[in-house]
Amino acid sequence: MLDAARECAALAKTLAPVTERQRALPAELVAKLTDAQLLRSGVPGYLGGPEAPPALSLETAETVARGDASAGWCVSIAVTSSLLSAYTPRKCAEEVFGDPRTVAAGVWAPRGTGQKVDGGYVVSGRWAFCSGIPHCDWLFAGFVHEGALYVAALPKAEIDVLDTWHTTGLRGTGSHDCVADALFVPEHRVFSVMGGPPEEAVALHRFPLFGFFALSVAAAALGNARGAIDDLVELASTRKPLGSSRSLAERSATQAAVAEAEAALRAARLLFYTSIDDAWQAAQGTEPVPDTLKLGLRLAATHVTRTAAKVAESMYDLGGGAAIYETSPLQRRFRDAHTATAHFQVNPASFELSGKLLLGVPARTEQL
Repeated sequence: MLDAARECAALAKTLAPVTERQRALPAELVAKLTDAQLLRSGVPGYLGGPEAPPALSLETAETVARGDASAGWCVSIAVTSSLLSAYTPRKCAEEVFGDPRTVAAGVWAPRGTGQKVDGGYVVSGRWAFCSGIPHCDWLFAGFVHEGALYVAALPKAEIDVLDTWHTTGLRGTGSHDCVADALFVPEHRVFSVMGGPPEEAVALHRFPLFGFFALSVAAAALGNARGAIDDLVELASTRKPLGSSRSLAERSATQAAVAEAEAALRAARLLFYTSIDDAWQAAQGTEPVPDTLKLGLRLAATHVTRTAAKVAESMYDLGGGAAIYETSPLQRRFRDAHTATAHFQVNPASFELSGKLLLGVPARTEQL
C-alpha cells in the first residue's frame, strides 16, 4: 500500500494544478487510488477490504499529501468514512462497501433531522464540508432524532450536491455542501457511532474513531509540510535573490530556517506515530482504549497540524517573490496548510478538552 501511495503521490503532484483548477480529483488519480484500495483501507477483511492498521492508513494519506495536499486529504477522509463499515448493520456494510470500487464521504455532525416512519427514517438536512463527494458514491450524514445522534448512509444519487466549495485552500477536495429533502432511509442504513464499536469489532475498529478522524486531518497536513520542504529545496538550488551572487540554498538564513523546519516536522511526526502506536497496542485487548491514550491522539493531531502549517509558512516565506505566483507550488502549500488548521478537530479550541482533562476539570469524553 505504501508503494502504491508513493506512485499516487507522484501522479498527484503532476496533476496538482488540474486538481486545483477543477476543484476535484482528476478521474485518472481517483482510479489509481481506488485500484490500490487506498480510499477504503478501513473496510474489514470479510468485505474484501484491507483492514489496515491505523498507522499504515494514515501514512498512505501522508504520503499522497506529499504530492498534493488535496489528494492526501481525500485519502484521509475516505479512509475515516470506510471505518464506519464496522458500525453499520451488516446489510448496510455489504450494500455500501461490497463493491471494491465504492468510495464513501462522511459528515457525522448532526446537521440533519430525522423522523421515524414505518421501515426507517425520513431524513432532511444540509451538510457542509463533504470532502471528496465528487468522486464518492455514498454520504454518511449525521442527524438528530428525539435528542439522539444517528448517522444515515445516503446514496449520492438521491441527494443534491451544491457547488459551494470556493475556498482559499484545499480546493481540490471538492468539499461541497450536500442536501437531502425528506429522503426515506431504510432502517438498516441508520446507525450510531456514539456508543463505541460493536462487541465483535476487530482491533482496527476498537481504535478510537474520533481520534482517528482528527489524525486524518493531521496526516494530510504532515504530508503537505514535507512537500513544502521538498518544493523549497528544489527552488533554493537555482534561485538567486536579487543582488546576490549566491543561490538561496547557499545563504545562511535559508540553511538555518530549513534546518529548524526539518527539526520541528520530525519531532511532530514522531509524536504523531508514537501516539498512534500506543493506542493501537491498547486496541489489541478487550478493554476500551483508555482516555489517557485518546488524549494523546487528540494532542498529537492538533499539535501536528498546527506545526505543519508553520513549516509550510516558513517555506513560503523563504521562497520570496518566486512563491507568490500561481505557478509556484509553495503558494498552494501555504494556502492548503492554513485551510487545514481551520478544521474543528484541530483548531485552537480543540485543545480545550485536552486541557480540561490535564487539569482535572470535569469534561464529556464520549467524542474524545
